[in-house]
Amino acid sequence: MVALGVNMSDVDTIVIGSGAGGLAAAVAMARSGEKVLVLEQHDVPGGWCHSFRLGGHWFSPGVHYLGELGEGGRMRRLYEGLGVANDLTFLELNPDGFDHLTIGKEKFDIPKGKENLIQRLKERFPNEAKGIDRYFEIVNGILREMGPFLPETPVAEPPLWKMPFVKPYLSRWGLRSLKSTMDSCMKDPLLKAILAVQIGDTGLGTSEIPTAVHASVQGHYFDGGYYPKGGGAAIPRAFLSQLKKNGGQLKVKSGVRRILVEKDLDGTPRAIGVVLDDGTQIRSKRVISNADPAVTLGRLVNPEFIGWRTKRALAKTRWSVSAISLFMAADVDAEALGLDSGNYWYNENTDVDEAFRLAEGKTFDGSRLAGQFLTCTSLKDRSKGLGNTHTFEAFAFVPYEGFREWTHTRYGERPADYAEMKKQLTDKMLVGLERFAPGLSSKVTFAELGTPLTNEHYCASTKGNLYGTAKTRAQVGPFAWQIRSEVKDLFLVGASTVGHGVFGGHVSGVLAAAKALKINAAELLRAEGQSIRILPCDDTSAWPLDMQERMALKRGASTEAVA
Repeated sequence: MVALGVNMSDVDTIVIGSGAGGLAAAVAMARSGEKVLVLEQHDVPGGWCHSFRLGGHWFSPGVHYLGELGEGGRMRRLYEGLGVANDLTFLELNPDGFDHLTIGKEKFDIPKGKENLIQRLKERFPNEAKGIDRYFEIVNGILREMGPFLPETPVAEPPLWKMPFVKPYLSRWGLRSLKSTMDSCMKDPLLKAILAVQIGDTGLGTSEIPTAVHASVQGHYFDGGYYPKGGGAAIPRAFLSQLKKNGGQLKVKSGVRRILVEKDLDGTPRAIGVVLDDGTQIRSKRVISNADPAVTLGRLVNPEFIGWRTKRALAKTRWSVSAISLFMAADVDAEALGLDSGNYWYNENTDVDEAFRLAEGKTFDGSRLAGQFLTCTSLKDRSKGLGNTHTFEAFAFVPYEGFREWTHTRYGERPADYAEMKKQLTDKMLVGLERFAPGLSSKVTFAELGTPLTNEHYCASTKGNLYGTAKTRAQVGPFAWQIRSEVKDLFLVGASTVGHGVFGGHVSGVLAAAKALKINAAELLRAEGQSIRILPCDDTSAWPLDMQERMALKRGASTEAVA
């Protein structure tokens, strides 16, 4: 994507980082009449939503499926309300199994529809029917009491003493560990593992993840999973189109060296702009940072403007797990191997927490990967396939500490032992992927591995984290990093604030814009003439004829090139 031109005159709002939170904030501000400038340190926009070309193939490292895009869905409302929906097409993953689970030798598919899931669980575990009902009663109660993500009118939280009466499910179960909640409802370890496997979307084991956080993730996918046509980059592309229409601008390869802060007459520190890596100063009324709190408050703001409480909080912050990411292509009939548009999760046994214990370790030799994730992106978006050449993305949680010895080295100049470590991990990942698709590894024509250091380099994520802060009970809700920082007119957005993932990032951006403009967040969503298009991943005959024709031409050109 080509960067928009930028006039270095002063602006109303500077947004640092073009991830899900930064772009949502930028579009919301620009549509409200603000002069907005987005600064991105990478050479392409999108943060974890960006796509990149490697080995002649396109990959999207951080977008594998989104939820709540059907009629009435919260993500759909957000995209339509921000005016980006008409530029987005989503492809629905296999509704009979958008998440395929392999736990030891047992398999289970997560279907679209909460009632379908409950029925499938009861058929598999008839003796646990009452416990299954009780578990989903708790999940439903929590989701109901959490309320709308952007209420039409401001809602004051009830006083603490009233919480057990006003929000009984949240009060009793919200901060309780998922393990504790599941243990109170059911006994079968396989059933509990099935209900918990999606902790891979939160990066924390069942003994630590609060039930409310896991319920939010499960609820997000109750109505199925969806993949953006064109890959992850389709999302920032749509946002940047809307930003440009409203006079906003983007500048890539523009890292921020420092946030400019000055003190008001009463001594209150206030953000007034930024200094870029090349020394350019840009003044603004406010700054919204999509960089994580360790970068924003710990590095970009002069320490003299940061109070002791914030410094203590930064020192105590625990970051989510990191991962190795394998991007690969294979000349293979992926469907003949039994693959479809769904995601594939593997855990070596019902102790799904083991993968996270390994990922939290202080050492790592790559000898064991307790869990893996695989997706065939060219089956999700079949317009990206080239004959029998398919693209795949696979992930496994690993500890950042296992790569610390190379943190002093520069990207592109890592030593030979780092390259050897990557080769060993690639081989280990390929062996593991045989569980999903026997014979796949022998058909691989291209493979490149990313590590926690790769995450640091491209996404500026502290310790290579995937999900911002670790979502422990001490770092969620009122205990998370707040959008309004202690520096006046400096706002935080992204995975370490109201929620992680693409949806959490977008919501944080809208909330930040509302706080900056001093209006209700729901006022920023105006859906006039907007409608998202949803198509099936696995049935291209249902796609519009023009899409089918373009796909046929592409495949024909590919066949001629091969011949």
